[in-house]
Amino acid sequence: MPQDRTARRELGGLTEPVDPSSLSFGDMVQMLDDRVDTWFEPLRGRPVPDTVARIVSGLGDHGLLWAASTAWRARHPGTRRNRAVRALAVAGAESSVVNAVLKAVIGRPRPDGADLRLGDNIVPLREPTSSSFPSGHTLAAFCAATVLSEQGDLGGNALLFGCAGLIGASRIHLQAHHGSDVLGGMAIGVVLGLVGRRLV
Repeated sequence: MPQDRTARRELGGLTEPVDPSSLSFGDMVQMLDDRVDTWFEPLRGRPVPDTVARIVSGLGDHGLLWAASTAWRARHPGTRRNRAVRALAVAGAESSVVNAVLKAVIGRPRPDGADLRLGDNIVPLREPTSSSFPSGHTLAAFCAATVLSEQGDLGGNALLFGCAGLIGASRIHLQAHHGSDVLGGMAIGVVLGLVGRRLV
């Protein structure tokens, strides 16, 4: 029996069958973004998830979390401390330059920014002004986590990448980025991090 190769796409609140072979790359990205957005929508507008997302996203601003991670990695003097400091410098330089270039070249519009406010919340949130792809917070987070990771330290590495993943999720929750922006930031960040590891 032939397999049904029909996808379904949301259009104006209605679901219609779509032949995957007829979809453009842009259509597939839009479907991915819509699907990811539906996963987060039930949590938006709730005080606890909104506040946590704001705090996590804020920790990603200007590399605050990664400066703290470097201090944690550098708590022991010697070669590990020197490597941690070099790793943060390399990760910061790589992620800043590549992020700025990609945003300028691609120029993707952000999601509707009205929901960044998410009702009354005491935790401030810096509203983004640059273009959407890639997620700079996520790119920097995964770049830093990759460079700062150490062979054999499963617990520490899991903590680094877990924090990076939370930062990416927070950007989607706050509708500062599309899901594909975050996935792109993850992939680019890991690649840059692997390059950076060779430099430290």
